[in-house]
Amino acid sequence: MAAGEDGALSREAVLNYLDSHPEFAGEYVARVRSAQGREGVPGSGLANHWQAQQLLSRRRGSRHFDQHPETALGVSTFFPRRPLSPARRYNLRKRSPRKQPSREKLSKLNELDLMLELIRDIANELDMTNLCHKILTHVGILTNADRCSLFLVKGSRDNKYLVSRLFDVTPDSSVEQAVHATGSHEIRVPFGCGIVGHVAKTKETVNIRNAYEDPRFNRAVDQRTGYHTHSILAMPVCSADDEVLGVAQIINKATGGHEFTDKDEEVFRNYLTFCGISIANAQMFEMSITEYKRNQILLQLARNIFEEQTSVDKVVHKIMKDAQELLKCERCSVFLTEDLHEQDLSAHLSTEPPRLSVGTPQPSLQGVEFSKIFDLVSDNDADKGVQSPSASTVAWLLESGLAKHVASTGEVLNMQNTGEDSRFKFTEEAETGFRIKSALCLPIYNRERKIIGVAQLLNKHNNEMFDENDEGMFEAFAIFCGLGIHHTQMYENVCRLMSKQKVALEVLSYHATAREEDVGKLLSTVSQTAQLPEATKIGLYDFRFNDFVMSEDETVQGAVRLFMECDLVNKFRVPYDVLCRWVLSVKKNYRPVTYHNWRHAFNVTQTMFVILKTAPFSSMFSDVEIFAMMTASLCHDLDHRGTNNAFQSKIESPLARLYSTSTMEHHHFDHSIMIMNSEGNNIFQSLTDEDYRQALSILEDSILSTDLALYFKKRGSFISRAQGGVTDWTVEDNKSLLRAMMMTACDVSAICKPWEVQKKVAELVYSEFFQQGDIERTKLHQKPIDIMDREKKDELPKMQVGFIDSICMPLYKVMAEKWPSLHPLYEGCRSNRDHWQALAQQKATIALSEQTDTTSGGKRLASTSSTEDDHSETSTSDTCHSVAIQTSHIKLTGKIGKLAVSSRECSTTDSVDKTAEFTSKKTPLEHLTLPNNPKVTQDTDIQRFCEERRKEISWKRYTPADSKGQQIVQEATRKSRQAHEEILAHRQRKVSQPQQLCKKISRISLHCTDLEEVPREHIHNSRVCAIL
Repeated sequence: MAAGEDGALSREAVLNYLDSHPEFAGEYVARVRSAQGREGVPGSGLANHWQAQQLLSRRRGSRHFDQHPETALGVSTFFPRRPLSPARRYNLRKRSPRKQPSREKLSKLNELDLMLELIRDIANELDMTNLCHKILTHVGILTNADRCSLFLVKGSRDNKYLVSRLFDVTPDSSVEQAVHATGSHEIRVPFGCGIVGHVAKTKETVNIRNAYEDPRFNRAVDQRTGYHTHSILAMPVCSADDEVLGVAQIINKATGGHEFTDKDEEVFRNYLTFCGISIANAQMFEMSITEYKRNQILLQLARNIFEEQTSVDKVVHKIMKDAQELLKCERCSVFLTEDLHEQDLSAHLSTEPPRLSVGTPQPSLQGVEFSKIFDLVSDNDADKGVQSPSASTVAWLLESGLAKHVASTGEVLNMQNTGEDSRFKFTEEAETGFRIKSALCLPIYNRERKIIGVAQLLNKHNNEMFDENDEGMFEAFAIFCGLGIHHTQMYENVCRLMSKQKVALEVLSYHATAREEDVGKLLSTVSQTAQLPEATKIGLYDFRFNDFVMSEDETVQGAVRLFMECDLVNKFRVPYDVLCRWVLSVKKNYRPVTYHNWRHAFNVTQTMFVILKTAPFSSMFSDVEIFAMMTASLCHDLDHRGTNNAFQSKIESPLARLYSTSTMEHHHFDHSIMIMNSEGNNIFQSLTDEDYRQALSILEDSILSTDLALYFKKRGSFISRAQGGVTDWTVEDNKSLLRAMMMTACDVSAICKPWEVQKKVAELVYSEFFQQGDIERTKLHQKPIDIMDREKKDELPKMQVGFIDSICMPLYKVMAEKWPSLHPLYEGCRSNRDHWQALAQQKATIALSEQTDTTSGGKRLASTSSTEDDHSETSTSDTCHSVAIQTSHIKLTGKIGKLAVSSRECSTTDSVDKTAEFTSKKTPLEHLTLPNNPKVTQDTDIQRFCEERRKEISWKRYTPADSKGQQIVQEATRKSRQAHEEILAHRQRKVSQPQQLCKKISRISLHCTDLEEVPREHIHNSRVCAIL
């Protein structure tokens, strides 16, 4: 430091010294400021000037400084905008790094000055690689060693080992050269093994004159490198607490006889004392940087949890990727011990029978089974990410038993060497050849501290071992994984509850409970048993039962009679008012769709009743099972909307979002629970707790079994057992399978009814199917499947034959062979198949003949046109006298009378008792719109169509037996004439919109009579003549 002429230090020299020694300047300024604060005296001008210079140099060009000038001179406190990371603060300090002393300068220093200079050189070095390189080069200078190596301690407290940080460093090598020479493959030495292991374990200094004479020396290193080792000096590097931080080793002294002297040992030991302090500081700095990075990653994990809550899979994927990136392992896996996507049966159950809960209690684990496994391999393509492992990979991951052990015990396993642990079996993966060398496995808990999964890391990079820091970090990841799963479950539950709310609001807005007047009326009938229809008189014990002859009130009374015939009311002490209210509420909650309505449910229940009353089924099931199966039969299609499960998925209805499989069946069950939850409707209220749970379980299984998708899954097992000689059907597994098949047999039992009933039911079924197909075509713009395509209605017999062969016949045949009492079902099904087959062949013959007559149709066109002109000039009465109308086989059925006409001829001017015969159910007005028909595209085509059949059709005379029937015939004839007059009027006005004409005629025909039922033939036939 230069002095002035008077011997005093110059100002410039002091400032330069302070710039080159910032640690001294900082301590000086802090001491002066502290004294200034205590004594209230002004600080030194030098201290203020130096501090101002430092502030200006730090903040010059800073936008923050320009905007806040008050933080300039005289203010010693500066608040940055955000906290700096340890690495950032370290980099700021290294902007003016201390210049490395040259070898020439060091050679001129005495031993003490040299030692101080080298100690000063490493005092502020916090980068571990640079620090280790400086230590080794300095050691080489102090001891004249040819090669130097430094091993640092790694591992847990109970399993420590040494790892080569830098190996074979020469005094003249650079940091890059030393790192390159060491390479990516580090040398690992366990405590107590070899020379450095012995030093680390005993803390003794080892000075070997001849390395090849010491058995601890590993000659393989010389053989691999080609270097000859003569002498070795190894010494421990300890912290201030005398804990071994590493081992420094020097080889072959460059001067003399390659042997290290006692003086060398002393210099080596003195220098390593200071090195231990520097290494400890650098390790703490590394830990602070690592901790900072970990905190940042954990914050990012927290963001991911709250940003991504739509799926458990996505949350687990993000957490796994972050964990693998931070902990640097080859493979990461997560095992979930419970299915987080399916609802448990207990969600619908309650511990108290009178109250049926729809909560979601968590199912208990029976054994350790994993429902879902995620696997992430570090060498996967970035686009692939976390993979759903194949079956072989899952088997390999579970083969060791490591994950199951952790899931069952909750133990955290850190396996440094998997081959040393005999509890688990680790093998090579067949597909990739992956071998497990080290593993870190720990449990994942939910908020109730219940294990819901297992997280597993395999093979840390560079053959390193998982240490205590890794355990702590991975535990944090597991906690976040549990939180992510929990929050995702909460989000899914919220979405599920919202969907349930929408469904509930929709249901409640449409349905209502049974009116008390209706309950009282039915109760008065039930209380007087003689007023109820007898089961034998109305055919309740017959498989050929026909409900079409019964009124709505009679079907309700019949349903009550079914439960009373089973003696369920007396056995389970069901109050009559509860039974009546429940039956009426169930009927009320069936929508008036074409087929899946109350009458269908009543028929299914009647078939179930007949089966249960025949041997051996009457003794095969308990009273509780019979009660539950009868209830399920009556409730199995509650709130059916006339559409199937596939349609609900297509329109993404709330039901489809609520139930991913068996959508409508789950809704039917939930709706039955909702009815029984209503006041005065719980027919299970007198059951014991055990019977109550059993009844609800059977109720759910039975209703879900009506899903044909589940029927196809179970049918093979049922047939194999029935034909395989299984005799004991009281075993719960066999009984459950039998109940499912019985529900399907009853659900499709209409196929076994007498032909007249079966044909009528089939028309209702396909009418409902066609309505769904129309919606898919017009609203969804999708082509419906054949069975729901109105354009293929002529193929109905053929489709019926296919339905019988694929679904009905296999089941009824096996059941009839196993239990002969069910043979009437099989015979009815077979007989109806023959009828449908005959109709299908007849349809095919007619279609072939129509193709043959195509040529002759053109020849009639000229005569038809002339006839139309004649009619346009004729009066209405004359035209009515000469017009004939075609009907193919039409029936009209009502409460009062039955009118029957098939393809006959009848003039419209005949007497009143001449009419047409119509069939089918009442249909809403919106369904009466005629579909487009290529044959009816212009007004002239309509005229020609009617005129061509004038001479082909005649009406059959039929006189009703009563006056009411005659009135109906008169009204039908009048409306028919009115419709024909509309045709003539439109002809005269030259209207060219035949479709509007057809719609108007259909509206007229709707008011044809005041019968309960509207001709369904009007709906399916696009010909104007059929409407009339």
